[in-house]
Amino acid sequence: MTQTFETPIKTEDGVLVGPLREPRNRDQSSQSIHNDEIARKVGFRGGTVAGSIHMDLFPPLMLEAFGDTWYERGTLSLLFLNATLDREPVRAYVKQPPPGAKDTQVDVWINRDDGMEVARGTASVGNSTETTALLSRPLDRYASDKLKILANVKVGDTMGETGVIYSQKQQEERLKLTTETIGFYHDSPWGNGVVTPAGIVHLLYQAPVAALGPAIGPIVGLFGAIETRQVNGPVMVETPYVATGKVVALGESPKTEYFWFESALDDQQGKRVAEMLMLLRFMKASSPLYES
Repeated sequence: MTQTFETPIKTEDGVLVGPLREPRNRDQSSQSIHNDEIARKVGFRGGTVAGSIHMDLFPPLMLEAFGDTWYERGTLSLLFLNATLDREPVRAYVKQPPPGAKDTQVDVWINRDDGMEVARGTASVGNSTETTALLSRPLDRYASDKLKILANVKVGDTMGETGVIYSQKQQEERLKLTTETIGFYHDSPWGNGVVTPAGIVHLLYQAPVAALGPAIGPIVGLFGAIETRQVNGPVMVETPYVATGKVVALGESPKTEYFWFESALDDQQGKRVAEMLMLLRFMKASSPLYES
């Protein structure tokens, strides 16, 4: 099924260049990093656009680079470097793979229109033998035995086994905000619409992390890095899955405590459909445990 896009994709010096977009942050009512007042209190310019929303920039570029197979066996691995605010213009870039490549990995990145680097990483399709951007990082590099916010979280902690589904209503609400609309979100070669990248993150994040909520408390957190892997995809709308998760590393930086976790979606027959590796950061400035 051929896809057409509202804005043609450009190719410049071997790089696929997406159109300039203005991702939205409409989460002002929440007690989170997306709320302007709360974000400023912990050192940001204002409420931030979630990294998962930036991931929605990539599907047209992925389809141009890899074709439909990316939705079945594709990865997107991003480290978020600088936060953006509501409607700040950004653009996604994908290094063009060799013609006809079936099992390959390429560099990807997102820049603000003034050149500030928002995110950088890799994308792949098929059975690439290269290590993804996030899996190439030593996750335990900044491990700490002095954590306060995450004192009750341990490597190996499992994060529930929960039935999840991405409803058509959720998809429609997401499509009101997404920067890219493609036909596959409504109808696809696999049947129903495919779930957007941000929707996949929601399924792989919401239920598993909810299991850790009591151990963390009401602290301001943010996405530091996300890698999604479609193992036997696509992830489909109105399809029941089972979500699981496990903490794989903990550590701290001068301003945050953080943990890395792996999560997965399996279908009702137990077949692995998708996986995610995520870095969640928690702002020390938002915790009474770090009050002077």
